[in-house]
Amino acid sequence: MLDVEGFVNESLESIKAQVSGKAIIACSGGVDSMVSAALVSKAVGDRLLAIYVDSGLMRKGETEEVRGMLQEMGINFKVVDAAEEFFSALKGVTDPEAKRKAIGERFIRVFEREARSFGADTLVQGTIAPDWIESGDGVRDTIKSHHNVGGLPKDMEMSLCEPLRDLYKDEVRQVARFLGVRSSERQPFPGPALAVRCLGEVTPENVAIVREACYIVEDEIGKAAASGGMELPWQYFAVLLPSRSVGVQGDRRAYGRTVVIRAVCSVDGMTATYAPIPTAILDRISSRITNTMKSQVNRVVYDITNKPPATIEWE
Repeated sequence: MLDVEGFVNESLESIKAQVSGKAIIACSGGVDSMVSAALVSKAVGDRLLAIYVDSGLMRKGETEEVRGMLQEMGINFKVVDAAEEFFSALKGVTDPEAKRKAIGERFIRVFEREARSFGADTLVQGTIAPDWIESGDGVRDTIKSHHNVGGLPKDMEMSLCEPLRDLYKDEVRQVARFLGVRSSERQPFPGPALAVRCLGEVTPENVAIVREACYIVEDEIGKAAASGGMELPWQYFAVLLPSRSVGVQGDRRAYGRTVVIRAVCSVDGMTATYAPIPTAILDRISSRITNTMKSQVNRVVYDITNKPPATIEWE
């Protein structure tokens, strides 16, 4: 059991010793980065600048939501629009590992640019234990390179500060509750964002489809859980497949995309079981997705695979 107060006090002292000048933090709005921002802000005050990068790969309404959370926390922050840079870096890239590494490098280049402007020499990240465990090393196999570990370029100009590196997700949530961070119960969202929920090439058009599908899945499952129709899963989202299949719209042939519904139950993200979504809720999600995106999506499927053998995200 984590001694939360003890961890926070030790972290503040460690951060003060490690960060002598100015620092920036990659702040996505997720619990990991928000807790890291809260800790470092407590330790160094206005010498921290939180950078939220709008990569063009974020969920519906995400930028506005994160902006509001950072304002509430009283943290010095800046929103950077870098969508064109990310889509350019991902052009023609389909391999999952290549995607993650391209995204990781692009994030670092944006942060280096902002760090020079701010005068920072330290990069704070919300890295947690599963990130570096799954990214592998000389002993462990690489399951998938997390963008904040395997995607870091060797010639990075800044030193790293990772206050949550040895914690698991459930422990990070405990720290978030202790610090009063609003995103303490927010479901996990991958650092590479919708790029790893868009199988195949990451284009603005493909991201727009999976963004709307993710919004519908989150909205319908959230409403069902709030009304007592099901338990709220640990994580739930949509995935867009690169393949097309034949369908019917009215009395005409349709050739459209396939969306996957993914929902899991977990504690720390290291293992997970698929969430048993009631059939009526699946039906609502499927109907809403295919009705909303009639010209693009004509098939919705439900992933019932545990972790292992699968991972939670598809890429």
